Amino acid sequence: MTQDCFILERDAVMRPYTADVATYCVPFSCEDSDLDEFFSKDAFLYETELLGKTYAWINTADPSKILGLVTLANDSVKAQFMAGSARNRLQRSVTNAKRGMNYPAVLIGRLGVSSEYRGRGLHIGSQILDFLKGWFRSFDNKTGCRFIVVDAYNNDKTLHFYEKNGFKLLYKTEQEERAFLDLSPEEPLETRFMFFDLKLR
Repeated sequence: MTQDCFILERDAVMRPYTADVATYCVPFSCEDSDLDEFFSKDAFLYETELLGKTYAWINTADPSKILGLVTLANDSVKAQFMAGSARNRLQRSVTNAKRGMNYPAVLIGRLGVSSEYRGRGLHIGSQILDFLKGWFRSFDNKTGCRFIVVDAYNNDKTLHFYEKNGFKLLYKTEQEERAFLDLSPEEPLETRFMFFDLKLR
């Protein structure tokens, strides 16, 4: 697998991440203990409880290897609870006549790329996001979905990854987001809420 020729939709196959897939494949690890534990245990419980659906991209050249995993869930962006500046940022591209209190969204609950394939110029995480953008824009999508949203880990690497893939911070500063969440000064801001507008190309 090289940077010049790897195309996710050609060189990998997407499958629902089931216990059978997990048993057949080499154990998935992205070297993040929280994500690894979620994908090894909680992902299946989330699906059983209809709280999230996880998908796997499997290497066609070696079907025992999972390249990446993503867990998705239905969500909504509740504009009526936002401060004016954040609400304006979100609604900027929404037609005035259609601006409302809630907007349908899909939540990226978890996203992980196998540590074996990171740092090789393959851009698997970005290609997964590109796939999701196309998937929820497609004509055969069964429901309305305006935004893709994520509570991204509040660290420079993760925030930069989503920003370079077109996601925007809903709250421009940590202080603004902390105030909205009503966090005390001692409580850490562990995630930042980010959104991608599916109407924008």
